[in-house]
Amino acid sequence: MPAILAPAAARTLLEGVIIPAHPLVITADGTLDERRQRALTRYYLDAGAGGLAVGVHTTQFGIRTAGLLEPVLRLAAEEAATAAARADGPAPVLVAGVAGGTAEAVREAEMAASLSYDLAMVIVRGLDHLPDRELVAHLAEIGEVLPLCGFYLQPAVGGRVLGVDFWRQAAQLPALRAVKIAPFDRYRTIDVVRAVCESGRAEEIALYTGNDDNILVDLLTEFSIEVDGEPVVKRIVGGLLGQTAVWTHRAVELLNRAHEAVRSGQVDTELLTLAARLTDANGAVFDVAHGFAGCIAGVHEVLRRQGLLAEVRLLDPAEGLSPGQAEELDRVIAAYPELVDDEFVARHRDAWLKAA
Repeated sequence: MPAILAPAAARTLLEGVIIPAHPLVITADGTLDERRQRALTRYYLDAGAGGLAVGVHTTQFGIRTAGLLEPVLRLAAEEAATAAARADGPAPVLVAGVAGGTAEAVREAEMAASLSYDLAMVIVRGLDHLPDRELVAHLAEIGEVLPLCGFYLQPAVGGRVLGVDFWRQAAQLPALRAVKIAPFDRYRTIDVVRAVCESGRAEEIALYTGNDDNILVDLLTEFSIEVDGEPVVKRIVGGLLGQTAVWTHRAVELLNRAHEAVRSGQVDTELLTLAARLTDANGAVFDVAHGFAGCIAGVHEVLRRQGLLAEVRLLDPAEGLSPGQAEELDRVIAAYPELVDDEFVARHRDAWLKAA
């Protein structure tokens, strides 16, 4: 029996929200920095994020071998429950990344379910040997434990090419309720939209952009896919991104502007200009110049500059900022102040960093 998504979470997903991909904060001895880990979660939720994605690429896949997956999932869930208890609106949607072979991914989904996560985002990194039908079966088994968020990860950071047929089969799984589209490729992005439209479940599945190179254009585009001679209209309604792990308050404002522009039918050129600026800024954060080698370090560096992190420290000590990446961050922060939320962070940082 496929797992059932709570109606409130389903509504939030379909309306469209910002869901930051949550970073990991560790100390010099490699243990979890609970105070700063909680502070990041508080930042995202106070900034207006409608959910959190934990245990995903930005959290670092190495948390599994480091034994940090459960505590990182738990801390985010605790902070989300606290935020929901004091707010009038819907609870944040919690998305847990699950990885590995089917047995391992099911165990991770069971752990996430026990911590009240809403969806399992299935990471297919390392499963290149599986044909499409077996990969769909892999999803279906995980979907018995938690509703599913599909994940099209770009091949440059460990993903695989997944065609229309795969996504059509995946979308026909009753447990699939969202897809993070992140191939960084317009053709493959349209493949996912088309497959969902052709599946017969377009109204049940929420599409989220993970295309950090094209965030605003994804959010502003209304796709019209012909199915059986009739147009099916579908939008990418929100963002589930590593980019929104920084400058989150501004990201929420941009999403709201995109929603209003689509509702009004008036997408002005200013938004398209902002789209290009955001792509340029992401190029610095995600270290496009060096093939994304410093993408996680770039996120940490922005958060360090804002005082949310004490230092840039990743699980692999060999990873860090690439040559020239800090200077690129200097450039985009100075060039695009409308994308930066330093003032918002400065006003609330001490409260977020209070003892756990």
